[in-house]
Amino acid sequence: MANVTVYTSNTCPYCVSAKDYLKEKGIDYTEKNVQTDKDARKELMAMGHMGVPVLVIDGEEVVGFDKEKIDNLLAK
Repeated sequence: MANVTVYTSNTCPYCVSAKDYLKEKGIDYTEKNVQTDKDARKELMAMGHMGVPVLVIDGEEVVGFDKEKIDNLLAK
């Protein structure tokens, strides 16, 4: 099973879509809300990102809700 982290915020509709998609596929993930968790915000910024969602799948970053890239990384 892939190691998946999803960086989210409270007001991000694409974050909800990404999380719902992972749930539909039966993929467990760790959610890090950058709006409520300062450490998560620092992690995201250290990766060079300012927006969400950002998914990290086995160390590979997916910026935005990119189903094709998510599927490709989960298939590895």
